[in-house]
Amino acid sequence: MPIVNELGFFEIRLESIGGLGANLAGKMLAEAGVVGAGLNGVSFSSYGSEKKGSAVKAHIRFCDMDTHIRDTSPVERPHVVGVFHEALAKTVNVTSGIHEHSTVLVNSAKTPEELRELLKMKAGTIAVIDATSIALKEKNRVNMAMLGALFRLCPFLDTDIMKGVIEKSLGKKYPQAVQSAITTFERGYNEVKFMQFELAAGDSMPEYVRSDISALGYETQPMGGTITNPGGSFLKNLSISRSGMLPAFEIESCINCAQCDTVCPDQCFVWEERLDRKGRSQMFLLGIDYQYCKGCLKCIGACPTSALSSMREKEGYADSHAVKHQFDLVTPV
Repeated sequence: MPIVNELGFFEIRLESIGGLGANLAGKMLAEAGVVGAGLNGVSFSSYGSEKKGSAVKAHIRFCDMDTHIRDTSPVERPHVVGVFHEALAKTVNVTSGIHEHSTVLVNSAKTPEELRELLKMKAGTIAVIDATSIALKEKNRVNMAMLGALFRLCPFLDTDIMKGVIEKSLGKKYPQAVQSAITTFERGYNEVKFMQFELAAGDSMPEYVRSDISALGYETQPMGGTITNPGGSFLKNLSISRSGMLPAFEIESCINCAQCDTVCPDQCFVWEERLDRKGRSQMFLLGIDYQYCKGCLKCIGACPTSALSSMREKEGYADSHAVKHQFDLVTPV
């Protein structure tokens, strides 16, 4: 049994988005611990709207057979955090509540040093696995590669038991996916890399703040109930919803038919009105605003030419190829 907290629990939190399989991964992880390691275990998830791209958290607790699990509150002080999409760090505090000796597993192609800066981690162990690339190569899902890496972080779990759980979970409905899922799991286990960072002398970990306590109260509410953070789409960033693929735009092949714009659910395409060669006013497609693109790739199927094609998302590509509107921000007085 690993090191546990004061209640006798070893706790894992999975940070993900809908569509990457974190909920199923949590259930399979808990089952492997109960069946294979003889532990008591529980798994449950929390999420908002049940759709692809929305934020998802999966919570897993393990303890020995003499300890009863009566706590089904969210995991706030995890021993291990699994981040299924590195871009989640843009909008979610994925490392909330970690200890000095916690391990954070990230699906990323970045180095541990780069991820430490991205996550603003003062100390702890960073584990890295390029689960998206593995899943695309093996024609399977990100959650299987992440499960393999998580098993490497939890040596008290039996990999052979997990392979049996995979076969049991997928065998009836998707028998053709069993072998690729096991291969993806094995690659996640073997290819994960680690790096530990010690806490600097005199420094301390960020103060833990309970997530169920509001920052606003009777002493901190703004005067007159003023809305300090109004809603709107200008600051919306859907990059966390992408699963590794992007639409690439080739302007030379575009006939400006607007079929892509018709099927796009998030109005990612940027247009400009100007005169054509005959002097008539026409809308011309300038490109894609990747801030609003969630990688659904519906536009590629709708495009009648080769102007749009799918490509593997690369670091910096979306930023360097994005075409954005220019807005004048008005700050209320």
